[in-house]
Amino acid sequence: MRNKNFFTFLVLFMSLSLLLIGCSNNTSTNNNETDKSKEGSDASQEVVKKEGKDITIAVADNFISMDPHDTNDTLSYSAQKTMLEGLVGFDKEMNVIPVLAEEYTANEDATEFTFKLREGIVFHDGEPFNAEAVKANVDRLADPANNLKRHSLFAIVKETQVVDDYTVKVVLSEPFGAMINNFAHPAAMMLSPKALETYGKDVSQHPVGTGQYVFEDWKPGDHLKVKKNESYWNGAPNADSITFKPTPENGARVAMLQTGEADFIYPVPSEQASSINGKDGVMVENSPSIIVRYMAMNTLKKPFDDKRVRQAINYAVNKEAFVKVVMNGYSSVLDSIIAPNTQFYSKQTPYEFNLEKAKELLKEAGYENGFEATVWGSNNSSSIKGMEFMQQQLAQIGIKLEVVPMEAGTMSEKIWSVENPEDAELELYYGGWSPSTGDADWGIRPLLGGKDAFPPKSYNTAYYNSEEANNLIAEALSTADPDKRKASYEKVQKLLWDEAPWTFLSVDDTMAGKKNYLEGIYLLPDGSLSIENLEIKQ
Repeated sequence: MRNKNFFTFLVLFMSLSLLLIGCSNNTSTNNNETDKSKEGSDASQEVVKKEGKDITIAVADNFISMDPHDTNDTLSYSAQKTMLEGLVGFDKEMNVIPVLAEEYTANEDATEFTFKLREGIVFHDGEPFNAEAVKANVDRLADPANNLKRHSLFAIVKETQVVDDYTVKVVLSEPFGAMINNFAHPAAMMLSPKALETYGKDVSQHPVGTGQYVFEDWKPGDHLKVKKNESYWNGAPNADSITFKPTPENGARVAMLQTGEADFIYPVPSEQASSINGKDGVMVENSPSIIVRYMAMNTLKKPFDDKRVRQAINYAVNKEAFVKVVMNGYSSVLDSIIAPNTQFYSKQTPYEFNLEKAKELLKEAGYENGFEATVWGSNNSSSIKGMEFMQQQLAQIGIKLEVVPMEAGTMSEKIWSVENPEDAELELYYGGWSPSTGDADWGIRPLLGGKDAFPPKSYNTAYYNSEEANNLIAEALSTADPDKRKASYEKVQKLLWDEAPWTFLSVDDTMAGKKNYLEGIYLLPDGSLSIENLEIKQ
């Protein structure tokens, strides 16, 4: 049943692939800016004093849910990860590491994944963490009747078997070599079975996990607070509490860090990164991410049902200017559906900035005089800046764009409450995506994987459906052979690039600011927060 040689090969291949891809040439204008950022954050700056051990983290948006199985935003996962843990997780380089499982193996066909669990761990409500608890969580995710946002990550789970109290086997309906990455995704974090039974869908407001911190209270729009788990299985954490403060306005978030009202903030607005770094005990840290930034076009609506219009928009947007103006150099031009250090990335030829080509395509499509459209996006300063840039760029070819910023919960409701695609009001959506499994599958399938990925099932805000693309995605999923998966993903990236369901913009840098008395807190390449090794120097 267990084939350690195969599994070792599988994990080594994934790790090596991520490492090699991460070393690829980055043609961004951000290289000098990155060096500047890190020059100012060395140990020469005097460590400022921290009173007490209560930490405040200011973030750009409101949290939406504390149920990892029903969450579709990376920000909410950052708060959840202080309280909840999975069988496996990711280290700083997105390599899979053991967490609640002390070891894990797979059979040769990659259809059976067996986890040996750590013993003696309990949930915050006193319930034991064991194989039955794992089964309850995996079965919940795998059941389509539960209508969970992260079901697609576990849709191929056929059965969860309790081998003994601390051994569980997950059987898949078909081979899937990247399945261990799905288990490392924060969607697979474990909730107390008692909490699931007690609260049902309302567990999103009552998270009960095994993590370093215990849920205390959540007032949406104001704060979310967790407190130290004195009985944490791997030793009590260094901080007494962590309070997350949603702060959409960039200036206010930066001011909180400068004055000490916040100990850590993210994202740091790129336009202020250099001016605050190295002053008042502030350190700004930035690194290349796997977060892609784009504007999705609803391909079911005119005029975006015409590929020529979609390509015209890509030609009309100066991507280098977007990187410089909107991202202040802290990003690189997106040259595929997925970022360079995502597994199975395949570079495409970027759409050059060519207004004449854009106008020619619009004329061919019957829109010589342009048209009017509406773009939705978050109401934080950076998103508004990005949408206004798009508005200015598209005005050059006669497209009048209305910018509509929305609070996170409002936008989520307007997009993911629509059951019938024809009823969707969405025309254009400005946003980003982080494939938090580190694999091409989760960077492509949820976003452009046909009708099965339309809202509310998944995140295909372009409402894009191509039989050829769907077949290639299915082909890549049907094998554990990395060479075959690579070939399929190369083809689908080329196809989607030509089809242009998005305006392809940039790959973000992760941007965080902290007081220099903090150590061991950072953003992973997927943009989520890691606090596992948080320490306060006093």
